[in-house]
Amino acid sequence: MKKLRCCVIGATGMVGQRLLTLLDGHPYFEVTALAASARSAGKTYGEAIGSRWKLKTPMPAQYAGMKVLDAAYPEKIAPLCDFTFCAVNMSKAEVLAMEEAYAKCEIPVVSNNSANRWTPDVPMIMPEINADHLEVIKAQRARLGTKRGFIAVKPNCSIQSYVPMLTPLLGFGMKSVVATTYQAISGAGKTFNEWPEMVDNVIPFIGGEEEKSEQEPLKIWGRVEDGKIIPAAAPLITTQCIRVPVTDGHTAAVFMSFERKPEKEEILRLWKEYKGLPQELELPHAPRQFITYFEEDNRPQCFTDREIYGGMGITAGRLRPDTLFDYKFVGLSHNTLRGAAGGSVLNAELLFRLGYLD
Repeated sequence: MKKLRCCVIGATGMVGQRLLTLLDGHPYFEVTALAASARSAGKTYGEAIGSRWKLKTPMPAQYAGMKVLDAAYPEKIAPLCDFTFCAVNMSKAEVLAMEEAYAKCEIPVVSNNSANRWTPDVPMIMPEINADHLEVIKAQRARLGTKRGFIAVKPNCSIQSYVPMLTPLLGFGMKSVVATTYQAISGAGKTFNEWPEMVDNVIPFIGGEEEKSEQEPLKIWGRVEDGKIIPAAAPLITTQCIRVPVTDGHTAAVFMSFERKPEKEEILRLWKEYKGLPQELELPHAPRQFITYFEEDNRPQCFTDREIYGGMGITAGRLRPDTLFDYKFVGLSHNTLRGAAGGSVLNAELLFRLGYLD
């Protein structure tokens, strides 16, 4: 199989670094260009990173000598790649302009950024759940005036820890959801060396996170109509998002109520059987089991369970009746793998197999 050429925009950041480790030796894709801000442009990747490599996995050797390009010039990068991953630390307005510029250069953009998540004709994909939303790309291309170029995004990292478990239960008339997420410091692109005040600490606020956590599931559960995605009207979701002293892994404590309360055994069966196109297509980064449920009272835990299926699986535990709601449970996802870089790579694999990157 001839591999598609890809560029990683924002290659020097934590998500960009994670993308490069996941793309090392990938069966579908080959990294042929790296791009970042003007201050890194012109340097080799090794020089641009210096001592700022943040992952335990070593930097793949083939990237160290690659010259970093200025991401502000998509017309110069377009001839070097067939599509691009985008994971930049810029303002929303700057990201919107950049991603659209690349798309208009006929370079599909697989985005890790939040800026385009609420653009009505941009699919926000969790591949096992709403792959059908990719059909809106046709309308987006018509708006942009492109033949190949488009933008597809992944959702917020925190919702990966509970939306997979809620989705197969929507048929019971889910009325309300309360979710409190306990989010790792890598979600802020930080390590403990860079953020010593997080040691032995909890911060009860993450800017913009609660709004995303309450609204993004509704777009994922929505429908494509007249060239745009119409968000679902229910359930009502309220959240609190808290930063905790954990390196990787977002944990969620979730409560849910239904019009028609299912039996616990029925919920567990639906979770176990739930799968999507990534599993059917056997995509390289698809977990064999999308949701893994633990019977032990003290699972899932970040330290023991975040790496399941290479960090791409979702884990759950402690499903039980509640005194105010019908049920409650605990969920866990790896925020920089399933929730960020890995989610983008899985999106690209799905787009590739469905022909959107041709």
